Amino acid sequence: MEYFYKDFDPEKAKDLAVGWVREFFETSGPGCNAVVAISGGKDSSVAAALCVEALGKDRVFGVLMPNGVQKDIDMSHRVVDFLGIDHVTINIKDTVDSVLKGMTDCGIEPSLQTKTNLPARVRMAVTYAVSQSKNGRVCNTCNLSEDWVGYSTRYGDTAGDFSPLSFFTVQEVRAIGTALGLPDDIVYKVPIDGLTPYTDEENLGFTYNTLDKYIRTGEIDDPEIKEKIDKRHAANVFKLKVMPAFKFEAPIVAVSPHFGNRSIR
Repeated sequence: MEYFYKDFDPEKAKDLAVGWVREFFETSGPGCNAVVAISGGKDSSVAAALCVEALGKDRVFGVLMPNGVQKDIDMSHRVVDFLGIDHVTINIKDTVDSVLKGMTDCGIEPSLQTKTNLPARVRMAVTYAVSQSKNGRVCNTCNLSEDWVGYSTRYGDTAGDFSPLSFFTVQEVRAIGTALGLPDDIVYKVPIDGLTPYTDEENLGFTYNTLDKYIRTGEIDDPEIKEKIDKRHAANVFKLKVMPAFKFEAPIVAVSPHFGNRSIR
């Protein structure tokens, strides 16, 4: 297979990612477990498989979170069964409905975007709740292609403690999934966000193949699609940045690897 990044080697990329996950846990969570929200799609499946190879299946825990009835929940079960990882299913519908009703009762009419993004934020809250109770670290499952155009929910699927896929395109994530031995029906499952009735590509208005090629080569045939991608990227790049913080000019003299040891005059 020809990749848009000509030097991409799925086996090498897989091994590097596995090594990175292992190193993260050695330095930031010795003895902790990787907790992964399992949607049944390629990203959470590949992320979970990387964690299994890095840590062993006994240290990876899956969280399945349907919002009421999830039509493709069987794929989520297929993933955890294939990987042999322990898991739990927590339905988030009552929580989502309660929040929306609470807003309405207070006179705040939830916008369409609110209704779309709320389940993702509830899922992340649930994932962290499970993680804290399972001595865990939450695995972020976003990929470069989705992040590039902001196809994600801030403090929803963009959150996490470590992110093994953030710099891989959709094409590359699929190739890594194959290198990990995941079944084709998981790796090549049509991407859906689980928040709308449409596929990712229907929502975006362009294919991941087009997006991946543009990201890796700068090449794109349709100027209208290029404009659409560039506009989405510019409007959503804030999601990938650390939250801005006002820097009050007062001395910091305690030693910290984050804040440093300095005095500001």
